Amino acid sequence: MHALDTSPASPSPIATSLMKTEDPAPSATPIVLVLLVWFAVASAASASGALAKLRPPAPQLVAVLLTLSSVAAVLLVPRLRAWTDQVSIRALVAIHLTRFVGAYLIQLGRSNTLPARFAIPAGLGDLLVATLAVLLLACVPTRARRAHALYYGWNILGLIDILFVLLSAARTGLVNPGAMQPLLHLPLSLLPTFLVPVVITTHILIFRRLRIAAVRS
Repeated sequence: MHALDTSPASPSPIATSLMKTEDPAPSATPIVLVLLVWFAVASAASASGALAKLRPPAPQLVAVLLTLSSVAAVLLVPRLRAWTDQVSIRALVAIHLTRFVGAYLIQLGRSNTLPARFAIPAGLGDLLVATLAVLLLACVPTRARRAHALYYGWNILGLIDILFVLLSAARTGLVNPGAMQPLLHLPLSLLPTFLVPVVITTHILIFRRLRIAAVRS
């Protein structure tokens, strides 16, 4: 009789490649400094009342411009690109735990501080994506055979959700600018001027990292 093979199953080629791309990253100092400066400028712009003076479609254009600039920076600036090509995918996913802010959006929708037709669906979508991110981080290590498919599926869902939020906010703001004014004042102004661009950028980076892992496999 042959001895029963009790050795653990080896990870899939893609999962192995995914682990290999997660070597120790270069210093995170440049990224941290960029984010801190960005956060400070966004806060100052809101506190000064400059954002509140904008009228549609200017606020929507600001959010789009910041998002495009963020994506371009991490893909084209060599030092930033080097860091993002090595940082743990799990760290990128963990950023999306900030989307539990969706609970606050739901509260604002129910109190009519923001239009319910925008705030409640946006909040529910963010809560779903954030909850799935917790499950992904807690239950699916990157070495698992199913890791690539699960991370990819979550990333698609998360990107669709945040694009829906962005488009819904733009549509509502164009139809009824006054109803969306709270998004031009602190603290909510940090959503379109900071958090949403960062979230979209990390989705793009996760797609890039997963593609690199698939190619290396």
